[in-house]
Amino acid sequence: MARARTLTTLAAAGAVLAASLTLTTTPPIASAHPTPSTAAGEPGRPTIVSTGWTIPWGVSWLPDGSAALVTERDDFRVWRVSRDGKDRQLLGTVPESQTTGGEGGLMGIAVDPAWNTSRHVYVMHTSAEGNRIARMTYDGTSLTGYKPLLKGIKKNRYHNGGRLAFGPDGHLYATTGDAQDKPLAQDKNSLSGKILRLTKDGGPAPGNPFGNYVYSLGHRNPQGLAFDARGRLWEAELGDSKRDELNLIKPGGNYGWPTCEGACGVAGLTDPKKTWPVADASPSGVAVIDGAVYLAALRGKRLWRVPINADNENVGAAKAYYVGEYGRLRSVTAVPGADELWLSTTNADANGGQPDGSDKILRVPIG
Repeated sequence: MARARTLTTLAAAGAVLAASLTLTTTPPIASAHPTPSTAAGEPGRPTIVSTGWTIPWGVSWLPDGSAALVTERDDFRVWRVSRDGKDRQLLGTVPESQTTGGEGGLMGIAVDPAWNTSRHVYVMHTSAEGNRIARMTYDGTSLTGYKPLLKGIKKNRYHNGGRLAFGPDGHLYATTGDAQDKPLAQDKNSLSGKILRLTKDGGPAPGNPFGNYVYSLGHRNPQGLAFDARGRLWEAELGDSKRDELNLIKPGGNYGWPTCEGACGVAGLTDPKKTWPVADASPSGVAVIDGAVYLAALRGKRLWRVPINADNENVGAAKAYYVGEYGRLRSVTAVPGADELWLSTTNADANGGQPDGSDKILRVPIG
């Protein structure tokens, strides 16, 4: 199958919602990985869960932890993979998907927290008119009932964002890139360069800070999103030529792009909690487990670990693991009910230069 290839450049509970914004929230979800004041174990030696993948982009676990759903970006396919990796089933392709000849395609995936009653699966993908967020239903063997929920998020060859995650408030959070149109990141009425917050039916979530879909702004190309046990939202963002970022997201926050890259030190703009030179990171997925944020690095070809603190917003020193051992790392996801991560490669993209089917999903023990 011909697939476009081009150069690419390249989350733990939602922000503590300020009372002044009167956001509707629920208490944080009970976590299998409570966040201690001091980060606990470190990652051990990875083992292979599954092979034969071509740019696996998004991973979302079924609530019971029996299996995960995995997307492949350029082939638009969704798979169900058992926890031990031995059972891999194709659930289908996402309709109306297309690539951008770069970073677009089938990207993020998120399973409805009310899985037992809804069986809904949410995806973010590129289509003819732009990037969109859609919903499908898993009937036990395949995905059916495709329904677009939010259309017309500007697309481009690069900077499409694409990560999805449900928050403890039951709403869906999505990252969007600036679509290589920098001023859009600062436009509160644009969907680009943002973190969006939606209801399960695709409307703006109640209490959003600007009365529309926008939850935070000033983002360049965010591809990592994860919630911690306290309900705080962590985001990873690819910088331009200087600094990549780990941000703690709060409603209505402005994270600076394109005014600045990395720390701004400008009134009204929020500085990152951690930055890296772009050659050392280019982060995509993020996950939180055992008091630390983990970032999967593409260009940096490593897994970063950043300790976080349950009592304040301080972060510890970043430490890198597996530097250059597995190539480009795209998605990192906490395994439900276990001190483990799933970590995926995307070496079959243009920058990796490997053939189709060369990517892997790895299991990383934490402890």
